[in-house]
Amino acid sequence: MADPDLPAGLTARPLTPADAPAVYALMAAQELADLGEVVIEEADIVADWQRPSFDLATSAVGVLESDRMVGYAEASGADRGDAAVHPGARGRGIGTWLAHRMQDLARAQGATVVGMPVPRGSPGDRLLEELGYHVRWTSWVLQLPEGRSVPERPLPAGYAVRAARAEEHRACWTVLEDAFLEWSERDRQSFEDFTATVLERPGYAPWQLRVVTDDGEVVAAAVLTMGEGTGYVARLATRRDRRGRGLAQALLLDAFAEARAHGAVRSELSTDSRTGALGLYEKVGMQVTSTWVNRAIAL
Repeated sequence: MADPDLPAGLTARPLTPADAPAVYALMAAQELADLGEVVIEEADIVADWQRPSFDLATSAVGVLESDRMVGYAEASGADRGDAAVHPGARGRGIGTWLAHRMQDLARAQGATVVGMPVPRGSPGDRLLEELGYHVRWTSWVLQLPEGRSVPERPLPAGYAVRAARAEEHRACWTVLEDAFLEWSERDRQSFEDFTATVLERPGYAPWQLRVVTDDGEVVAAAVLTMGEGTGYVARLATRRDRRGRGLAQALLLDAFAEARAHGAVRSELSTDSRTGALGLYEKVGMQVTSTWVNRAIAL
């Protein structure tokens, strides 16, 4: 397909950090239309954009109608992208234009493939399929229903669960990255990017980084974020040599309990088909609330 022109009446420009609220409003409107709820938070965007490895000026573009943002796209490293079109501006070719701009941005970064998550069956999913994007994997957002708790599983003798200490931050990063890189085809995230997206994320408090220790050594870690009455476990991992001992379940229970203690009425997390963990979360009583597919295209 030929590279499309920007539809008449619209302009495009690079984004700046000051555009985070507008991009959040845009993505929230799209999620509300497609999912019936908003799962993105402005803090997610701010944290992602402040990574040292990310150059916003050369990696993202916004589409405006007068001074109102109606679309955006970014390519944020390796093969990862994202985009959104305001529901009120659909049907004008904005999504197709943004898909091509996202490819251009990724190509300029040296990527050979680019993909992004979209709710399964949504207008974005259908558009990307029409443009030749294939499904790489499926992911699910799960919620622990209000009033339900994760079954307790006592830790083995010698293990303890608590908030991470400042001197343990690098150990948490190592445990999480080692585990995620077992199935994720990407480069290792730098500790500086981990700091930007976790420790310096707007709203972060030290109690939100949870660990399981064995004789003081970090062997499992979880990252918890809070928003709109929801405690969200953004990352959870156990060191390979300590699996099968119930550490992840104990850490999950701890994270959800801490979230409730700090005002959450719901507990959520997401997982995808590469991890094989869906059954584990369903087993402890979590229920799927939305299904996403990651669609990608070779450049």
